[in-house]
Amino acid sequence: MPRLLALLTGLTLAWPLGSTHAAAPTDPEQVITVAVASPTSTTGVLQAWERRGEEFTRVRGPITVYVGEDGVGMASERRSRTPRGVFTMTEAFGLARDPGSDLPYQRVGLSHWWVSDVQSTAYNQMRVCAPGRWCGFRQSRSEQLGAIDVYEYAIVMDYNRSPVVPGRGSAFFLHVSDGKPTQGCISMPRADIRWILRWLDPASGPVISVNIADAAYDVLD
Repeated sequence: MPRLLALLTGLTLAWPLGSTHAAAPTDPEQVITVAVASPTSTTGVLQAWERRGEEFTRVRGPITVYVGEDGVGMASERRSRTPRGVFTMTEAFGLARDPGSDLPYQRVGLSHWWVSDVQSTAYNQMRVCAPGRWCGFRQSRSEQLGAIDVYEYAIVMDYNRSPVVPGRGSAFFLHVSDGKPTQGCISMPRADIRWILRWLDPASGPVISVNIADAAYDVLD
């Protein structure tokens, strides 16, 4: 192992994950890996894998993707950082019609919000509320999904969802790229996320592993 890679791998093992999510399946049949070179990297390499027999086979990638402006690590509402860890993917949404995904898919408009109001009991959940109305959360502290072009297609990363910890971070998705680092999501070319949406199978327990260097691939072992 090259010295730099060994150092990076050692660093990732020393970091606390700082994530809050239900335990990911121990034997997923579909895995997306996103490997970044360092904790401050704003781009990474995405690959899609599926189990065939006893081994995983790469079925898509490598694809260069953008991650958060503040890199990868412990996420929060205060930082534009992509959470590090292994997370399930159980739902999707988008401005566009469902491209044929087996995941539950919600087509969104201006009344669809992802709640980032830390004082709301709906924190880190999607809610439907007419603009300007009070529906138990502050719209000024939430994302109006139908007004954000990169959400043409989006897949939800189940970070900080079970249990939900207010302030630990919300609204982490895979979505279409606009050619620059994100506020904490993972963005990619439109054709690739459409392919992923059609490929993901809820019965296969799909997960995404986001980590530094080779640590992103530990889930494949």
